[in-house]
Amino acid sequence: MRFGILGPLRVGGGESTVTAGRDRIVLAMLLLRAGRLVPVDELVDAVWEDRPPATARAQLQTCVSRLRRRFTELELAPDLIVTDPAGYGVRTAPTDLDAEVFTRGVEAARAAATAGRLVDARAEFRAALALWRGPALGGIPSRSVRRRAQALDEQRLTALEECVDVELRLGRAAELIGELAESLDQHPVRERLRGQLMLALSAVGRQADALAVYREGRRTYADELGIEPGAELQELHQRVLAGDLALAGREARPTAPVRSLPRAIGDFTGRQQTMARLVKEVEAGARIQLIDGMAGSGKTTLAVHLATALAGDYPDAQLYIDLHGHSERTPLTPAAAVATLLRQLGVPAERVPTSQDDRLALWRSELAGRRALLVLDNAATADQVTPLLPNGSHCLILITSRRRLVGVDEGRPSSLPVLDSDEAVELLGRVVGMARVAAEPEAATEVVRRCGHLPLAIRLAGARLAHRPHWRIADLAERLTSRPDPLAEFEVGERSVGRAFALSYAQVSPVAQRAFRLLGLHPGVRFDTPVAAALTGQPLAKAQDLLDELVDANLVEETEPGRYRLHDLVREYARTLVAEPGWAGERRDGIEGLLDHHLHVATAIARTRELSSSYSLALLPEPARPDLVLPIVGQGRGWFDDNLAALTALVRLAETEGFPRHCWQLSRACWYAQFEGGHLDELVETHMVGLRVAEELGDETAMAMMLNYLASAHYRLGRFAESNRLMERALDVYRRLGLQSEVRNTLGNLGNSYVANGDYRRGRECLEAAAALARRMQEQVPLANNLNNLAMALLLWGRYDEALRTCRRHLALARELGDLRQIGNALGHLGMTRHRLGDGEPARRLLRFALRLKRKAGNRFGEGELLNEIGVLERVAGQPDHAAALHREALVAMADVGDRVGQCATRNLLARAMLEQGDAASALDLHRRVLDDASRLGARNEKARALEGIARCVRDTDPTAARAPLEQALALFRQIDSPERHEVERLLTELG
Repeated sequence: MRFGILGPLRVGGGESTVTAGRDRIVLAMLLLRAGRLVPVDELVDAVWEDRPPATARAQLQTCVSRLRRRFTELELAPDLIVTDPAGYGVRTAPTDLDAEVFTRGVEAARAAATAGRLVDARAEFRAALALWRGPALGGIPSRSVRRRAQALDEQRLTALEECVDVELRLGRAAELIGELAESLDQHPVRERLRGQLMLALSAVGRQADALAVYREGRRTYADELGIEPGAELQELHQRVLAGDLALAGREARPTAPVRSLPRAIGDFTGRQQTMARLVKEVEAGARIQLIDGMAGSGKTTLAVHLATALAGDYPDAQLYIDLHGHSERTPLTPAAAVATLLRQLGVPAERVPTSQDDRLALWRSELAGRRALLVLDNAATADQVTPLLPNGSHCLILITSRRRLVGVDEGRPSSLPVLDSDEAVELLGRVVGMARVAAEPEAATEVVRRCGHLPLAIRLAGARLAHRPHWRIADLAERLTSRPDPLAEFEVGERSVGRAFALSYAQVSPVAQRAFRLLGLHPGVRFDTPVAAALTGQPLAKAQDLLDELVDANLVEETEPGRYRLHDLVREYARTLVAEPGWAGERRDGIEGLLDHHLHVATAIARTRELSSSYSLALLPEPARPDLVLPIVGQGRGWFDDNLAALTALVRLAETEGFPRHCWQLSRACWYAQFEGGHLDELVETHMVGLRVAEELGDETAMAMMLNYLASAHYRLGRFAESNRLMERALDVYRRLGLQSEVRNTLGNLGNSYVANGDYRRGRECLEAAAALARRMQEQVPLANNLNNLAMALLLWGRYDEALRTCRRHLALARELGDLRQIGNALGHLGMTRHRLGDGEPARRLLRFALRLKRKAGNRFGEGELLNEIGVLERVAGQPDHAAALHREALVAMADVGDRVGQCATRNLLARAMLEQGDAASALDLHRRVLDDASRLGARNEKARALEGIARCVRDTDPTAARAPLEQALALFRQIDSPERHEVERLLTELG
């Protein structure tokens, strides 16, 4: 291990360490969050606490530089410490950091303990505890470090207590007494340690000493905390007084005379957290556990495994019965069930009464006073199981069902989810062999994903693989991916996932069955009640009732209030049902209702958010279900964010199911949310589909519209050549059709694309032509947009006087329109122009006011643009720390909207600020990364700025190395006629 924090700080695998106090704090903070970035502000707080100096960030960079040098001295790679605009971090391999090795060891120990492998659990616990050399990060006085280190110390104590529990069960009490006494001296108010010492002393016959330990603890709790010992410690005290030594360890209890539990499967996997929670609840007195879940989720397996683990606590009887609530047999009546249970208890058949009431009375009498465990598996309803519940508090009852049994008093519910990815892969490995899984880890992950992480599906798929040793796991993954009926792959003999789902489906009402089939048509991961109502044609309240019924049957999951999902395989089952020929009409009506609903909602929201292009939204008739549309429109952008994946899939569905107008109209309605939110891959996909459909329809207007909005995605992705090509095609179509508004709009977009690619002359020509068209058509809002874009083009071209006049014309028009978003745009560009003209303070006021308007409008790109401009002002004013913070904030905004060129521009500015903070190494690294990205994007401006930045970083230490990047930058700036060429020429002159 190269780093040690479980004790004094150690670096390099031996006893080496870092001596400088601040460096120790910084490294400690990074190691406490190994593998993650630690924000600069947190590091500053940790080092200087309440009184950071003005130069804190610069000093922090110096600390990082010293640490990198120290790493080099210790033969560690200095780039293990990573620098990012957001902060710093340490990269560690799985075995590099003792704290991470400790955590994995404790997890392995807990898993072994849960599985009943106590010897293995003890070995894992002791190996993990042996890593500790003292209190975590001892000797580092920082409050932030100590607070986080104390959490590690608490983990060690908890692991020690769990280890002692295991060792007591293994009969090692005598060996533990010294260690427990020492630990209790160090932590005298820790009740669990005190109780364990009492148990160990009692187990070796030292009851008097155990009672003395209790009395000492009682005094300590009274003196230091003002409380009595907890209930568990008081109960243990009473047991010691009574001489009840058998209760000191679970292993000492007698074996059960009645044992009817099924064999616990050997490949039980996962569920450690669920098992641990259930054991804890049972030990706390929760005597009735209700375990529900979808078909195949492993409810019975978990219940039997839990029962087996707890069997020693219930020595008088361990009973099991399948109630056939969801099977091809008729569910057992309470009378039939109790007769079976009585026979398991050894009651002769002739003693079992004929009436249900008498049987239940005998059942309760037989269990009176017994410590018994009862598994009631596969229950149909609460009415089926309630009569079987025994009286008294000495019995544990585990009930499984595919339905939620809300009517069982005292029942503690647990809804069983599917396995997580690691657990699912482990289960597959236990079925087919760990070596096969280790040889094809990616294919194994894909198989369990296709199984929806459902235990039954994984077992059935794994069983097919286990019986075909010549198959690769990749072969099974390919079959699960390519077969038209994936459920057919999950059948082995009489066992089948589809059959398990069918049993659940058969238990709900016919109208709920219809709703379930139609829900299979929804292509998204999640849906809400209005979607269910649109699919089924039901009133909203009725749709809610149907969803509740399906949730209770575990056919639908309610992920959060009002939001639902179908498990992947359950959705396949629903799709299989609705695809049957008999449901063709129902299927088409459902798809049309689904598409209509999303198209009307998306269009209505888009009309409230788009500034000037809403004219191109489809003119739709009144929605057939206004009760489902109108309440949603107020959600605005949030609705698009929640339904992003579903909307993309619905566009594809509209194409494949023969709803072409829904297809391109829905693509158009989603454009602004996708563009504004940075969902550019989805924008490209939906508009490519929309363009294909429009071409098949021969609808030239729709074709040009798809071309124009598709170009916007390529523009933001920095693919300017493709953006220009698409917009020129659209412009030709609009001109041929004589659609002047569309010609004006496309000219403006094309001008922006030319400007972004550094072709300011052609950009200006397009923008001025668009503005002239807007004037002739007397369209004020489009004119304002074109003036806004023209001002930015002139600004970037260095035509500051012309830009200033254009900004003022734009501002006057924006005020006349009373449009705050336009006013914010005009003020922002006016501030940027004043800045370049040397009017610093007026520029700052204009920019800050514009920033408030941008934030109010939710314009993240505009917010990032202005933050960058203000950052430059701060840097020029001698405040590089403040400038860097502003650029980092701008970078988040640019990332949010997916503007890759904007991100390059922001990182170039951030690197310039970092250079002036004194961190030339980090600035150089950041400029180089921008150079790679800008070259890949073809963003000439940012490529040139990155080259100039690289030269600035190296010119003081190696002037010769600075010349080549400066010459390359100058050539690029001259190509695009950028005013920034003058500054580069000056720098080259200084180099001589």
